[in-house]
Amino acid sequence: IAVTGMLALGAAAPKMVVVDERTVVRDEPPPHGAIGTSTAYRISDAVPERTMEFRKRILHRGAAIGLHVIAHDEVYYVLSGTGEVMSDGERKPLTPGMAAYLYAGANVGIRQTGTTPLALIIAYPLPAKAS
Repeated sequence: IAVTGMLALGAAAPKMVVVDERTVVRDEPPPHGAIGTSTAYRISDAVPERTMEFRKRILHRGAAIGLHVIAHDEVYYVLSGTGEVMSDGERKPLTPGMAAYLYAGANVGIRQTGTTPLALIIAYPLPAKAS
């Protein structure tokens, strides 16, 4: 049986990693401009040999992840609060349960709007390691 895109038969996958967000939380300025304040849950930082980034970030009132060009596809998923996502000059409102799928090469950012903090999940692949 041919298995494409999976480990070869008989090869062992690394052991799973379970991360409690309380162990990876820190207050820090948001990336790409340090606009306002945020709480970052750097979940995937605790995972050895990872191939993707997976983070939760809370943008406090008035905070934003500033505009930046991305070299990979990226997803912003809203858990709570309201925000506005930008991609190549286009702006769209985001509310809980909405996701923005952003493409490599786009100039993107997101800002908190409204009266409550904006809680997001941010996920994207890491560059492939040279073999």
